[in-house]
Amino acid sequence: MLTQYQQFFTGRPTTEIAQSLLGKMVKYKTDEGIVGGYIVETEAYLGEHDTASHAFNGRRTGYSESLYGMPGNIYLYQIRGHYCFDIVVQDVEEPQGVLLRGMEPTLNIEQMKANRKMTGVNITNGPGKLVQALGIHSRDLDGQPMETSALTVDLQDFKIPREIITTARIGVNLKAANGLSPRRFYVKGNPYVSNMKKRDMDIENHGWED
Repeated sequence: MLTQYQQFFTGRPTTEIAQSLLGKMVKYKTDEGIVGGYIVETEAYLGEHDTASHAFNGRRTGYSESLYGMPGNIYLYQIRGHYCFDIVVQDVEEPQGVLLRGMEPTLNIEQMKANRKMTGVNITNGPGKLVQALGIHSRDLDGQPMETSALTVDLQDFKIPREIITTARIGVNLKAANGLSPRRFYVKGNPYVSNMKKRDMDIENHGWED
C-alpha cells in the first residue's frame, strides 16, 4: 500500500507529475541547517521507450537500479562531473523519472551561495548547480525514499506558477526519436530557470501568482 506522499508520484502521466512539481519546495537537512527552494524547472523521462532515458531499450545497470524503485524515491546520478537530482515516478519496475533542472533558492541562501561559491541566478539555475548548492557531493542519498530522507520535496509548501512553458529537453540527443519531444517544463519568467534570458525574466514576481 502506497503512502499518500508516494501516491503523488504515480497514477498519472509523468509529464503531469513533472508540471505539478513546479512550485513545490525542495528541502535538505544539513549540519548547517535546512537549505532549499522552490522548483522552477523540470524534465520528464518516460522510461524504456524514451530515447533520452537511462532506461531506454530496457537498459538496466547497477548505476540506474534506483530508477526501478518506489515512486517518490531519489535517483541521484552523476554526469560530466556533476550530480543531478531525479525523482522516481510511476510504479515499481516502471523506470520513469523527473529531473529537477532549476530551483529558486529560499532557505538558508547564504549557505547555498557558499556551497556554490557563486551569487545571483547562477546559484541554482541548472541541474548540477542546484545539487551543488544544496551541498550534495556524492550518491549516498541514491535510492532513498524522499518521505524519510534528509533530501525531500515538501508537497505542502508551495507557490503556484502563473504560467507553465513547455519545450524540448536540454542536453539530450536532438536527433533521436524523442529528442524534440515536449518534456521540459518551467515557470515562465522565473530568473532561476536555466538559460533564461534577462529580457524574459519577471524580476518582480518571478512568475508566481500573487
